[in-house]
Amino acid sequence: MSVRVFIPTTLRLFTGQQSEVELEGATAGEVIAQLADEYPESRKALYDENGTLRSFINVFVGQYNIKDLKGWDTPVGDGDEIMLIPAIAGGAPEDSVLGDYKGEKLTNDEISRYSRHLLLKEVGVKGQKRLKGSKVLIVGLGGLGAPLAQYLAAAGVGTIGLIDHDEVEESNLQRQVIHGKRDIGRPKVASAKDSIRQINPLVKVETYNYRLTAENAVDIISGYDVVADASDNYQTRYLVNDACVLLGKPDVFGAMYQFEGQATIYYGKEGPCYRCMYPAPPPPGLVPSCAMGGVVGVLPGIIGTIQANEVIKLIVGGGENLIGRLVSFDAWRLRWRELKICKDPACPVCGENPTITQVTEYDYEDFCGLRAQEEEDETVEGIGPRELKRRLDAGEKITIIDVREPHERAIAKFPQAKVIPIGQLERRQNELDPALDTVFICKEGKRSILAVRTLREAGYTGPMYNLKDGTNAWARDVDKSFPIY
Repeated sequence: MSVRVFIPTTLRLFTGQQSEVELEGATAGEVIAQLADEYPESRKALYDENGTLRSFINVFVGQYNIKDLKGWDTPVGDGDEIMLIPAIAGGAPEDSVLGDYKGEKLTNDEISRYSRHLLLKEVGVKGQKRLKGSKVLIVGLGGLGAPLAQYLAAAGVGTIGLIDHDEVEESNLQRQVIHGKRDIGRPKVASAKDSIRQINPLVKVETYNYRLTAENAVDIISGYDVVADASDNYQTRYLVNDACVLLGKPDVFGAMYQFEGQATIYYGKEGPCYRCMYPAPPPPGLVPSCAMGGVVGVLPGIIGTIQANEVIKLIVGGGENLIGRLVSFDAWRLRWRELKICKDPACPVCGENPTITQVTEYDYEDFCGLRAQEEEDETVEGIGPRELKRRLDAGEKITIIDVREPHERAIAKFPQAKVIPIGQLERRQNELDPALDTVFICKEGKRSILAVRTLREAGYTGPMYNLKDGTNAWARDVDKSFPIY
């Protein structure tokens, strides 16, 4: 049986950048096994050391997760489609999350401002009052949080909470349209608050210029009706999910990478939560972030406005929302897919016998492998850009391996570097001289650490280093003509 398998961007590193492949097999298990056979580098990304599919990857046949069908024995027919849906970090109740809230009377100014809402019978005066009385927390003021904040403010959400600890950088401006050139260096929450005031001065804005943590999450989230997760890391995603489940709040979720985006609502009271979909995150370093892999500028606008739409429907009440459904969008091919998500009875936070009952007692850093990653990173010896420059100027024989993607090298080539993608390191290790020091380089010094670990596991014994903080540090400290990107 010929089956088409769609490869997400985050896994294409291991499939020669193939986005879809035609494979043979009578079951989902046979097809994925053939995928691993044809692309051996993908095996470690798909399976753990026990040969089990990694928890951060879901396999869908058509619209349905094989976990909700017959697992690996799910039959496939000629022309069927299989989608791999990795973590990137139902129902349609007609009632508003605000219950029977009646709301305050709208002023004449508000009637004028929101007239296009009032003309919709699905929203009307009742719905607009609910928006006015609602409180929405946006976690993250980056690509997704920008359109979320703008459209929720324009829609008349009464109180918008903004939590983010970062400052605006120039590279943010390509997609984070709530910020401007004058905001570079400012806290993102301050910049976003000013923009919201320009859009709608009737909205109250609460800002939290620090990280969401296990210690403060419950206190912050408990004061809001809906949470919109626009974060960019797995630790925060699981934290938001767990706090929302324990507090009975809906988590309006969005994620994106390069050209692909996802949106859904995780709501333990009405359907599945994030842990039902992804019981565990990917190993650190396996799935790159947007900062490493990039993202097309319009994608966060598309996914973020979907999130805003879902927030509005939850508050107004009615409509068909994304509880139990995940929307997957490929901007490059302009393809939408809708996938079914089912509640997991064994889920540790929203299942029948939950084991997570307080977020403050749960170690999110350990769960997401951050402590282990820090320990592993410490075992990889680094070399600073100035020291590397000194050794090169002294004429020392050093092998420099560039593990960046081809389009990154098109931005700027690193002097004297040999190109070997991470996915090819294991089979091309014979091209390295174990008698020489080998320095691995990437944009930020994270993929280079992964490269060193990959070769160690493959048995390479030569001395290896990562360029600390990557080519961006080289540009700052050594070569001012080398671009920072």
